[in-house]
Amino acid sequence: MTQALAAAPDIVVTPQPTGFGAEIVGLDLSKPLSPQVLAQVKAAWASHSVVAFPDQPLSLEALEAFTQAIGPFGVDPFIAPMAGHPNVLELRREPDEKATNFGAGWHSDWSFQKTPPAATLLRSQVVPPVGGDTLFADCSRAYDALSDAMKAMLAPLRAVHSATRAYGTQGVFAKETEKRTMEIIVSSEADKTLSHPLVRTHPVTGRKALFVSPTYTVGIEGMTLKEAHAILGFLFAHMTQDEFIYRHNWRKDMLLMWDNRCTVHLAEGGYDGHLRVMHRTTVAGDAPV
Repeated sequence: MTQALAAAPDIVVTPQPTGFGAEIVGLDLSKPLSPQVLAQVKAAWASHSVVAFPDQPLSLEALEAFTQAIGPFGVDPFIAPMAGHPNVLELRREPDEKATNFGAGWHSDWSFQKTPPAATLLRSQVVPPVGGDTLFADCSRAYDALSDAMKAMLAPLRAVHSATRAYGTQGVFAKETEKRTMEIIVSSEADKTLSHPLVRTHPVTGRKALFVSPTYTVGIEGMTLKEAHAILGFLFAHMTQDEFIYRHNWRKDMLLMWDNRCTVHLAEGGYDGHLRVMHRTTVAGDAPV
């Protein structure tokens, strides 16, 4: 007997005051959603970029199923997945760990890939009583706030992306001395580079967004490092101003889905001495244009 589709006549989308970030209630994501409801969820995600679903005590299988309803799994390199769940990463930090919390620098997930993930989904299993917020920056509004002259200068540029600073042979994790529960895979593959448009156009909304980050953007094609760093340094400071930030405060059994095509994010620490366990999947995306 097939599982009944979850109807959601009472689905409620509550946006943040800026419209960047929203909470969605009235759904049971442990059951398949009807095409109509799934379309509502995708529309809310496109409109608000970061959407939170509270009170979702999902099994790993249910998380995988909802992820695939959004789209096919993305490829997650450099981090060992969970046993028996090749598309799920467990972001786990034990109370006695001294290593820096994972995801501590501003980034868009795996932007160094030819086709970076469109979405990342993260569900909270164990939430510490303090710290652990995730900050998001709205790269669409940040782009909109630039002058016409700056937009014209940026329009033809291609930013160079690489995982080398984090996962490369001379990267942060290669030099790490503190024990870490998560299994990080340092690789020479991470030292490779590729370029994407510095300003990308969202395939659903048509909005333009800055597509750079301090973690994975290492240069600009055709420019010296000094020239590129001057432009990128300005953009990094501009896009992470308070006016473009949404701070997400976690609760247990909350699922968060964000759009890597128009946001960057940063995971805060501040919960030393406490266990934190999250489960993450990604949805495949297209080549940025």
